Amino acid sequence: MARDNAAPPNILLITLDQFRADCLSCAAHPVVKTPALDHLAANGIRLTRHYSQAAPCSPGRAALYTGTYQMNNRVVANGTPLDARFDNIARAARRAGYAPALFGYTDQGVDPRLVSDPADPRLSTYEGVLPGFDAVLDMGGWQLPWLEWLNEHGYDFPDPVTALRLEHERPAELSTSTFLTNAFLEWLGEQHQPWFAHLSHLRPHPPYSAAGEFATMYDPAQCPPPLPIPANRHRLVDAMLTSPAAAPTDPAEVAHMRAQYYGMISEVDAQLARVWTALAERDEWDNTVIVVTSDHGEQLGDQGLIQKAGFYESSYAILGIARDPRFETVGVVDEFTENVDIMPTLCDAMGVAVPTQCDGFPLTPFLRGDRPPSWRDAAYYEWDWRDVFIPLGDHPWPWDRRLERQNLAVRRSRDRAFVHFGDGSWRCFDLAADPTWQTEVSDAAIVLAEATAMLSWRSRNLDRTLTGMLLQDGGIGRLPAN
Repeated sequence: MARDNAAPPNILLITLDQFRADCLSCAAHPVVKTPALDHLAANGIRLTRHYSQAAPCSPGRAALYTGTYQMNNRVVANGTPLDARFDNIARAARRAGYAPALFGYTDQGVDPRLVSDPADPRLSTYEGVLPGFDAVLDMGGWQLPWLEWLNEHGYDFPDPVTALRLEHERPAELSTSTFLTNAFLEWLGEQHQPWFAHLSHLRPHPPYSAAGEFATMYDPAQCPPPLPIPANRHRLVDAMLTSPAAAPTDPAEVAHMRAQYYGMISEVDAQLARVWTALAERDEWDNTVIVVTSDHGEQLGDQGLIQKAGFYESSYAILGIARDPRFETVGVVDEFTENVDIMPTLCDAMGVAVPTQCDGFPLTPFLRGDRPPSWRDAAYYEWDWRDVFIPLGDHPWPWDRRLERQNLAVRRSRDRAFVHFGDGSWRCFDLAADPTWQTEVSDAAIVLAEATAMLSWRSRNLDRTLTGMLLQDGGIGRLPAN
């Protein structure tokens, strides 16, 4: 049932970088505690099968901010420019009458075709600001404003990465998460009309070093072990196991890493508690649409890997919580949802049309307590590794397209995961029988059905920017929706 509230809602989009789906106490994690996120979930909907569409940061965020799959937006690496033709959530917010404010970063490279000066600094970084946002606090460049703030407090570090690695040596009041939250709360106190804010927190992204007391909050001996390295591995996994993506081989070191990761989660969760309190004190808790998600997951030692890469779902299954106070629905959504659904959902909440480009669907029916009559039966995600394992030699265009084979796509259904590689190879895992991704499907009929479903997914989601139009006598016509 909807609440009667005529005022436009505030919109708060929160990303917690590299946050795995299972690391919530309300999701029954055996160790980590997340009281603020649990509170939000208890007042909204928790998406239990929520997936990022790509990794690493720029590809994952391009899908989130534009509502498009990687096969359409083509942001395939940190540094791939985002085509200026794409609409995005910040531009949609402006159409709805908001002035969208950014606290953090969006990791989107500028379209170089729009830059006339070859010395423009935007051409030297992937950490650009998504067009449409007002960067109230720009934390691109690895948290440089925070580093300057630390220097003002007597801490002299040569670079932000060193400062992040030593977060455990300083009080949590000086953490990067605290710094960003302080800036948002100061800005919030000056708002007197409906607002749109994007809080883009770094944590729990590595370095694996929790701030202050959160560094010792979890006993490494109590942390659950990672999933094992599969015996029958694809050659891509073998390559990653000899790369910087390889996890430590010492179990004690892995346990320490996990304890720090959980500490980073609880520390940023404590910052969200401050936000919830401020909204309540301003009497805005019941007029603020809140969505919390991540850009991708974290291997955390699973399959012998760290960070985010490859095809295992530890890198793509992420947290997803949404609350629209105009609806009273609370509970758990066990359907497959994706980050490409976030832009359509927020467009619905702001009262603007969902752009034709969007591959996702509004989650509004779930927020109302309904299940859409037709909903996806699997989640899909992609990974392109042309910038990671680049084949040697020249790649003359158009005849040599080796780089276009350096990719994969995954269809993750309830019982299986089908992985299609750009070179034509594939893997199909029986996750109902073995959730550790070590048992492969041998039934040819099942594999064919999964491959067919993957092909149908690609066919349904091809770029549709102009495909709904016909140039005909009398001007532009439109094809019927059905």
